[in-house]
This record gives sequence, structure tokens and C-alpha cells, in this order.
Amino acid sequence: MARVFSGIKPTGHLTLGNYLGAVRRWAEVDQHRSDALFCVVDLHALTVEHDPARVLRLSRQAATLLLASGLDPELCTVFLQSHVDEHTRLSYLLECVATDGEMRRMIQYKEKAPRERERGGSVRLSLLTYPVLMAADILAYGADEVPVGEDQTQHVELTRDLAVRFNQRYGHTFVVPRATPPVVAARVMNLQDPTSKMGKSDDSGSGIVHLLDEPAVVRRKVMRAVTDSGRDVEYDREARPGVANLLEILAACTGGDPKALAGDYASYGALKKDTAEAVVEVLGPIRARHRELCADPSYVEGVLRRGAEKARAMARPTVDAVHRAIGLVPAVSEPVPDPVR
Repeated sequence: MARVFSGIKPTGHLTLGNYLGAVRRWAEVDQHRSDALFCVVDLHALTVEHDPARVLRLSRQAATLLLASGLDPELCTVFLQSHVDEHTRLSYLLECVATDGEMRRMIQYKEKAPRERERGGSVRLSLLTYPVLMAADILAYGADEVPVGEDQTQHVELTRDLAVRFNQRYGHTFVVPRATPPVVAARVMNLQDPTSKMGKSDDSGSGIVHLLDEPAVVRRKVMRAVTDSGRDVEYDREARPGVANLLEILAACTGGDPKALAGDYASYGALKKDTAEAVVEVLGPIRARHRELCADPSYVEGVLRRGAEKARAMARPTVDAVHRAIGLVPAVSEPVPDPVR
């Protein structure tokens, strides 16, 4: 059985884009066909200026929403990255394999570092090196597949490069993973700027549909979505990005095809109305389950505790093997049984 690893960063409230682009696939496909691990990568939220209380709150909310979206702890492993020390143990060793040039070529560093400087702040070293921590997240578990959107494929390529380089230098230690991108609605775009991704770190509000938005708020945001010049409803990502985004969202919510759906509409208004109702219907069960889980916080805490214990037992043999391979004296500790795979 293939092993799958993926994570989500608690830098904002989870959005419709997070769900349609990743989390729904984790719940409906990946946890049923694979040995799957899903992680709230809270350490990655510390690479820029942040409010500790907000990171804490969003980390708990993200974990709860993953469960509310259908992740079943009986089928997969759900945990917080910071609860498993093997991530940071392995990250430094991989930094000893990675190069400065590789880090500075990473797209997200090149995009975020200038923004941090413009705000008058300094650029944290962790912003430069966190792709190595992301590689450690994946390689610690011997993951075969990493379900990611197109904006994260560069990180998986770096992970592959580091795994291959380590294996060549120090002996075969790592499984070399591959990225498995989703199909429809791989990138849900901002409703007010359909050329930009619907990102959870964007607090602009009106273009972002959050998973916990009330139905009236969802309808208002979708009905005010930016469309394109002209009146015909056509699916053309390049020439008609606003309409294309609505058609892709509708298709992802209803299981249809965006090109075929375009022929069903004679006006933007009708398309927006149906898209809004489809989104409300998809998010309704998630919001209801989230309320139930918030009423029983001990359940979520127990899931995360057991998930971390299981993840730790899975990762430790690999990380210990990396220590030995790279030339470090093994620590004397209680033996951890090899996980059943």
C-alpha cells in the first residue's frame, strides 16, 4: 500500500480553495486507498512575523476542520507537526545536504522576502530554510506520494533532489516521493481577483470563501464575484478568468465539467446563483460537524495525541537511520518498534 503525506499551514482560516483543492481529496480518496498521514504544519507558520495566540488558535481550528471535512482517525493519521520531534531532528541533517543556491531559488522565498522587507521587518532565516523542513516532513515517513497543488510542486522537487543526493552520498535511506496533483479545481482563485489564488493568508475578505462562513456570507461573496467583459458564459481560463473560476468551482462542487456547464447558462447572474448554492450545500455538513467537534474538545485533543504517537513511531526508525548514515553516534534510548506498513 502506498504511503501518502500532506500538510496544511495554519496561517489563516481554511478556505473553499483549501477544501476543493486538497482536503476533500484527502477525505474522499487518499485515506481510503493508502497509508495516509495528514499534518497541521504549525512550525511553518513561524517563518514570518506572527501573533502566537493566533497561530495557536488557527492550529486547533485547522485540525478540527480536517476532521470535520471527513478525515477519519481510524483510517488515517492526523497530528500537529510540532508534536513530533523527528521533523526538526531530520530538518537540520537535510540542511547539511541542501545548498544555499537551492534555497534562494525557491519561489515562495523570492516572493515573501521582499514583502517582509517592505513592511520594515527583517527576513527570518527560517523563511529561507523552511523548504528543507517541508522535505523532512515528507521524508521522515517514507512517503511515496505527496498530494499538492501546482504552487507546491517545486517543494516536492526539492524533496526528491535531497532524497536522491542523500542516498547517493550516504547509502540508500530515503524513499523518493512523487507529487500527485489534483485534477478539477486544483487552484480555486480569488473571487475578486481571479488571477490570484484563494489563499488563506489573504485577509482581504470579499474574495475569499472560508469554510466557516455563514450561508448568507457565502452567497454575498459569490454574487459579488468579479466576472469578465461580455455577456456570454464561456469557459476560457486565459481570456475569461472570472467566469472560468466560477465554472470550476461549480464543477468541483457538483461533479460536473466546467466546459459542459458553460453551455447551461445564458447569464452571469444565473451562474453566480447556482455556484453560490452549490458552495453553501458543500460547506453545510462541514460547518455542522465543526460545531459538534468544538463542543467536545477532548475528542480532538485525543485524536491529535494518538496521531502524534503513531507518527512518532513511524518516523523515528527513518530518522535514526539517517543519523547513522551521516556519521552520528546513535543515542541510547528505548527501542521503538518498526511500524506496521
